Amino acid sequence: MMEGTAGVSGRRDADESLLDDPDALAEHDPGGMLRFTASAGAQVRESAALTAETNLTALADDGRPRAVVIAGIGTAGRTGDVLATVAGPRCPVPVIPHRSAGVPGWVGAADVVIAVSASGRSPEALGAAEAAHRRGARLVAVGAPDSQLQAAAERARAPFIPVPRRAPARASLWALTVPVLLAARTLGLVKVNEADLAETAARLDADADRCRATAEAFVNPAKSLALGLAGSIPIVWGSSPLATVAARRFGDTLSANARYPVVSGALGEAGRGRVGLLDGVFGGLAEGERDIFADPEETEVKGTRLRLVLLRDGGLNAEDDADEPLAVEERRADAVQTLAERRGVRCDVVTAEGGSALERLASLVAVPDFASVYLALAHGLDPMAVPAITEMKELANQ
Repeated sequence: MMEGTAGVSGRRDADESLLDDPDALAEHDPGGMLRFTASAGAQVRESAALTAETNLTALADDGRPRAVVIAGIGTAGRTGDVLATVAGPRCPVPVIPHRSAGVPGWVGAADVVIAVSASGRSPEALGAAEAAHRRGARLVAVGAPDSQLQAAAERARAPFIPVPRRAPARASLWALTVPVLLAARTLGLVKVNEADLAETAARLDADADRCRATAEAFVNPAKSLALGLAGSIPIVWGSSPLATVAARRFGDTLSANARYPVVSGALGEAGRGRVGLLDGVFGGLAEGERDIFADPEETEVKGTRLRLVLLRDGGLNAEDDADEPLAVEERRADAVQTLAERRGVRCDVVTAEGGSALERLASLVAVPDFASVYLALAHGLDPMAVPAITEMKELANQ
């Protein structure tokens, strides 16, 4: 065994039959990542209640800030992307996710810093909280109760929203996101009401039911998506800013849970260069060697190939309220589907549903979240245990 591979187990090829065996799924998921993923709706409700119990009135006393910085890394950092997207292009102040220690050099008394850490001990969130306090910026902290982050908030006499650590950070997106959104609502930056939260939680519950372990692959959208991605290089593109947040989230979970290399981002950016991947050695060149008349289910796949996942928003806003007109986004999404079809690159499409930006985001995140776990399980990987992460932390802290 190579040095550093202790604890690494699994199989190179995905086992499709395993996904329709609930007992085998449970055996390969001893940490309960499927259960944690299914808790997303409950996370929305619990975090909304905990935020309501936190006194945020002082946050709004000084009026609208010059800018809002959301400081955190990993899933905590994604909460800043969610806030920026839900706030939208008409947000009256800049919303800036910040993923390194401290805060930007320009942050001062006119600004608000939201420090986020699931564990309450990430250096990025702690450094941001301390820097905000030193510079006189308003601070809100979100994270595990009785943690270093809570202590830092108390030293700064700043509000702290406790989020109990019930799941790994990467399965706690909604627990961390809701407090950030509600803090921003207190500042008058987003219009997220209780109905939006309730509908988002209900959407996540419904998708969790559709994606449950006992639902067979042919009726389970997450298992179907996982099996389609098996053995491929996933390319995940979002058609809109909202869908792009979901695309990057899917890239996060595919990498962390299933250990797959992923290209993810905005379809608009991809159209300026990365769409060329469809012509490359893992795309059109590989697919061109395949017999187009053969049954794809019976044809042996030789070599690794691209699999495109397109997250389509469809949009809710009037065209003058968006970064780009909806019609442009839709034409671009139609175009890339046509390009993929012409090159024989298979494409999965997830389309947003719901009446608010938050619910639509949830509809684009839920099924892919489950798919990343099922893909790990199909390879015999424990999605909870990632030895490389532990080793990285140990080596970096020596």
